Amino acid sequence: MTKPTQAIQHQTTIADIMSHLGQTHALMHKQGLPTKLSHLIELRISQINECAYCVKMHSGDARKDGETDKRLDRLAVWSHVSDFSDAEKAAFAWAEALTRLDRDTDFAALRARLRAHYSDEMISLITTCVSMINLWNRVQISNH
Repeated sequence: MTKPTQAIQHQTTIADIMSHLGQTHALMHKQGLPTKLSHLIELRISQINECAYCVKMHSGDARKDGETDKRLDRLAVWSHVSDFSDAEKAAFAWAEALTRLDRDTDFAALRARLRAHYSDEMISLITTCVSMINLWNRVQISNH
């Protein structure tokens, strides 16, 4: 018998849906989203959402794909350091705004900043990446 407080195994209870969601990442990369950028976005959003499992996973994946410890260590303060390109910083600002959802956010200004570096297709991929990591963080956190 299942305890009322026992974590729900979403991968089992809705395996087909979870499998389809998991395929989104491969499709984003196939469409052109750079792996290094997605690792950084996923790690930064996981830090904000305080998902320890995802922070560990995404920092490890980033290191395996060649990201430096220096940049990973300073990702939490990306806006105050010169370790990241203007394009990356624009993506991080967008990702944080879509995660925190403050009513006063000027999304038009953030879009303009993104368009200085990325095509609309890439902005859509970045937006999808942000949306997916927020989803995965919430699925993981729901089992705490």
